Amino acid sequence: MLHPVNLQEKLLKLRNKQLKNFDIDFWIKEIFSDLDEARSITKSKLKEANDAANTNQFNIDFVDSNAVFHIDQIKKICVDYRLRFLDTSFFKGDYPEEAISKIHELQRVHHTNLEGFKIIAPSVLFRLKKADDPMLFAPMGNDYYYLIHKWGDDLHPLRKLKFWFVKDLDNFIFTLLALCFIFSLATHTFFFREHSSISYFIVLFLFYFKGAVGLSLLWGVSLGKNFNKYIWNSKYDKIS
Repeated sequence: MLHPVNLQEKLLKLRNKQLKNFDIDFWIKEIFSDLDEARSITKSKLKEANDAANTNQFNIDFVDSNAVFHIDQIKKICVDYRLRFLDTSFFKGDYPEEAISKIHELQRVHHTNLEGFKIIAPSVLFRLKKADDPMLFAPMGNDYYYLIHKWGDDLHPLRKLKFWFVKDLDNFIFTLLALCFIFSLATHTFFFREHSSISYFIVLFLFYFKGAVGLSLLWGVSLGKNFNKYIWNSKYDKIS
């Protein structure tokens, strides 16, 4: 009488036959040792400087269209949310095992050896170990990048608004003008009482604005601060 074929048993029988002269437990340990070594090499590659590498070969048949981004799109996101886009060698955080697995899976599918990794993250992640929505990329060439993995906590929904005033010089000046106008509107009667007029209001406004500009320059220069559009891909923590 014919019995159903158990493929698992057949596979085990074939494997054991081929490995009859080997210790199975030792063979398993060797496999995991090789895997650990491969993952260790990948992690080391992420921590090494990779300025020289600027392109990777991807198989178009297996490319996820939702993972391809141009440098201009990356720049806009970084400027809007005050993020950095730098080589992974500058990144101080830890990489989740899932990110390493995705690198290996992409290398297997696309028959390539990925390098030149870049990462989007807040500036603090290039100084301290935190988890705040890092995004790992590999360059594709022609200023296009392939998103490998995103992890950590999502950005606060008000982060864009929080850093809007330091997005560029225009936003900063507009913010100072608006704040000085509000302060002048709220305090001009206190300073000039019944003598308050448009002329006095303008004088007070200019006084506030001059003081705000001076304090901003003192604060910005002393702390080495700069606008989002100038630091998004800068490896320096201070104004250079």
